[in-house]
Amino acid sequence: MKRKSVTLACVKDFKVTGNGTASAWSKAAWLPLTRLNGNAPYQTRAKMLHSKTGLYVLVECEDAKLTCPRLPDMGDLFKHDVVEFFVWPDEAHPLYLEYEISPFNKELVILVSNRKGSFMGWGPWHYEKERKTRHAVKIIGGTARPGAKVKGWSTEFFIPYTLFKGIADTPPKAGTSWRANIYRIDYDDGVTQYAWNPVTGCSFHNYEQFGVIKFGK
Repeated sequence: MKRKSVTLACVKDFKVTGNGTASAWSKAAWLPLTRLNGNAPYQTRAKMLHSKTGLYVLVECEDAKLTCPRLPDMGDLFKHDVVEFFVWPDEAHPLYLEYEISPFNKELVILVSNRKGSFMGWGPWHYEKERKTRHAVKIIGGTARPGAKVKGWSTEFFIPYTLFKGIADTPPKAGTSWRANIYRIDYDDGVTQYAWNPVTGCSFHNYEQFGVIKFGK
């Protein structure tokens, strides 16, 4: 399968609201996520941008039910409804950032070392101030509670380049390419997985199959 690629427009930093209200998003095209398996026929799409300080991601998830408890930050969010973003900046080393966010705006931020499928996640040190992400979630057509009937949910988040210190040259120059992927897991009817750049098997950690993000001017 051909690897997907997208060029990210460079914009000035802006406030994230959870549903992409910033005018900067008009510079990004919607990217559909492909259903990999499962029975939930929900549409999912995403956008990406970059600035001089970090990466912006917007994801819209059609849904019927929030199959998700109120887990804390850095919990096992992947066991319930979740959006995931993976970034692999240097293909010479099997190290990449994994970012997850739940419908209740809780996050999981880890650096993953992965050698031939044997991997470990490490949390950021001094995760505060300029090293911290910014994120928001909006529930569509319902209330933000476990088990609620909804029409969907959207999330918007910003990942600062400071989290890549030591594993990438940042900020990336125009024309630089990194590997990345966007995923979604829904648990309404069993497990249904979605991906921007489809991967084989059921593991989102097939980093060699990530898509390509190019940093535009």
